[in-house]
Amino acid sequence: MEVSVVLSPQSLFQEILDNDDSFRLFCSIAASGETQGGWENGRIAALVPGSMRSLAPKITRHGADEDKHGRIFNALLKKRNLEPGPVPPETDYTMLLERRGIGLAHDKLRRDEPLTEKDVLVYLSHSRVTEQRAAGQMNMLVKYFGDHPEVGRPFRMISHDEENHLAYCHEELLRLARAGHGRTIQRVLRECAVAESRVYRDVSLAVMAHMGRVLKWPGPKSAALTAGIHAVYAYERLGGWRRMVSLTMPRRRDALGGPAGDPTTSAAGIV
Repeated sequence: MEVSVVLSPQSLFQEILDNDDSFRLFCSIAASGETQGGWENGRIAALVPGSMRSLAPKITRHGADEDKHGRIFNALLKKRNLEPGPVPPETDYTMLLERRGIGLAHDKLRRDEPLTEKDVLVYLSHSRVTEQRAAGQMNMLVKYFGDHPEVGRPFRMISHDEENHLAYCHEELLRLARAGHGRTIQRVLRECAVAESRVYRDVSLAVMAHMGRVLKWPGPKSAALTAGIHAVYAYERLGGWRRMVSLTMPRRRDALGGPAGDPTTSAAGIV
């Protein structure tokens, strides 16, 4: 009974939250990933082909949200008088996905050449998979820490945004499927889901290893966490990945159709 309590998601994150070094690592990894996502979406919005320009404002809004999330995590660090730390390469989810050929290559995004319609399908499919993961993680954190005085409000705001991003991906992919791109979308979704599951496993193992060293977890605890991560991966390989590729019309329609707000707004009022 004691082991199950120690290894619960709530108790594990409470440990991370209570220690400045582990909290710094968590926020630094999160801020880096969100900021990278903001840059990617900004470049995609600028390079959308003429036939899909109607998507540009929503992609811009998506990027603005990601930038905001990066600022929120950095503001959480600043509130504790902590500086962002280096992100270990093996914990860099975005970089590892790119190395596996998932999503749009950064080299392509750095060029001032319009994207193709297929590129946009790849972007939306990749986003549908990764936003599923992000929404699930934030839902879990809100479940356990939504009322926490330090992180509750920021987590609730980020979770709301991630749900909007996921809804947007569902709606736009369904629209494009009806326009005749269904087979391409399903193929790309499956490729993304299978690769993302592997990357998520590897990143989770790396993050837990770093946290274990920072928090001085005993061997049996680290071994149990490692086994749990492998068990999640095995479940996803056996069929859990299907939740990452299904498409259903969301309750939140036109979730990114509103204004993005001022992208320079400080996170100080949120944290």
